Amino acid sequence: MKKEYCFDTRVIHEGGSRDNWEGATLPPIFQTASHAHPTAESLSQAFAGQGDDHVYMRLSNPTNKFLEEKLASLESGRGAVVTGSGMAAINNACMTLLRSGDELVAGRSLFMSTSFLFTSLFKKYGITAHLVDPLDLTGFARAITEKTRFLYVETIGNPAMDIPDITALARLAHDNGLPLLVDNTLASPWLFRPIEFGADVVIHSTTKYLSGHGAAMGGVVIDGGRFDWTQERFPDFAPFVEKKGELAFLDRMWREHHINFGTPQAPFHSFLTLLGLDTLALRMERHMENAIKVAGFLRDHPKVAWVNYPGLEDHPCFEMASAQFKGKGFGSMLTFGLKDQAACFSMIDNLKIVRHVANLGDCKSLVIHPYSTQFLSHDEAEKKRLNISPGMIRLSVGIENWEDICYDIDQALQVDVSTNGDVSTNVDALIGDGSTLHGDGSMKPPPEDTEEKVQ
Repeated sequence: MKKEYCFDTRVIHEGGSRDNWEGATLPPIFQTASHAHPTAESLSQAFAGQGDDHVYMRLSNPTNKFLEEKLASLESGRGAVVTGSGMAAINNACMTLLRSGDELVAGRSLFMSTSFLFTSLFKKYGITAHLVDPLDLTGFARAITEKTRFLYVETIGNPAMDIPDITALARLAHDNGLPLLVDNTLASPWLFRPIEFGADVVIHSTTKYLSGHGAAMGGVVIDGGRFDWTQERFPDFAPFVEKKGELAFLDRMWREHHINFGTPQAPFHSFLTLLGLDTLALRMERHMENAIKVAGFLRDHPKVAWVNYPGLEDHPCFEMASAQFKGKGFGSMLTFGLKDQAACFSMIDNLKIVRHVANLGDCKSLVIHPYSTQFLSHDEAEKKRLNISPGMIRLSVGIENWEDICYDIDQALQVDVSTNGDVSTNVDALIGDGSTLHGDGSMKPPPEDTEEKVQ
């Protein structure tokens, strides 16, 4: 009987053929724009889609293919296409399904660029996006019309931190003859695999947790291969079903959008992402451990007005997250509130190790002020609807020592905003005695033999 290896092992060893690696333990970087063919007939067959021969980097690449096979396996999918960025993956997946006059229904808790794509850019093509509360199944059901082509949600809303019921949404979508598309970037396949819960297409920005080091940009679209594209809502899929069967969606996306919009991932970036994947399981464990501790620290901090993290027991999505993520964690991103924008700017300007970066999912802890950056172009009414306030800070918790993260945040919070200079650190009173945290973020005394101190 063949052993089914655990995720921690598969994330390192999974992938396609290593026959042409010449014994290397890392995949080669095929940094070539095109591939030579021995005969005119072989190149003709490649253009006809007969076989897996590579032709041109915009179409496919051996390094990219290895990453695609690994990510498809890790997400329990049947196939994948990597792209130059997460937004390229989102756009390609959606445009594969949409035509002028079509509609989509999405949870409104969306990454800023996804929201702009749905509500502004798609309008140019006569496409309507209905944004609803991602936790409201009734709202999704009411928004579905004869013109709807798919449902779309994020596993963990960015930056709302809400967690939809993927199983229930998949059931609703399928009952209406629709596919469910899920952006799983903030969870990663280590924490959650939407296809196993009924989703049809999974999207990632590989720039985030999958890479983990902030050195590579990319995206991926993974096809679960289970949706019936012969249904009446999708007559335009007939030739792709005939050619590729269960992978009709992925084939159409690749042929019509990936190739012709020119969205390939650079092979070197695929290589860097593959390097990052080797440590994904270890990194995610540390991310989860740190995030709950940092959330508890912030919740108890006198200068923090509120904390939005689904791992805190009073969070409205705590029970859903606990069940859906099977107790493995709650993600490593959170938001918290200070007095006003000036207090946020002061804190950010005085951080020492936490980086001020427009990114997340890095091994380093990162902060950003969404109100004045990502959502700067949104009007006040839209910001209010999305709960983007001047006093909000988004924190992506890294894998550093959690006490050092808390220490850095605390010392930055102690700077007097009016003078931007006087510091009175109280972090030692909060964690400097070597205290650790319960799983819910509450303090407990250190064991008697604890010697480690915050430096």
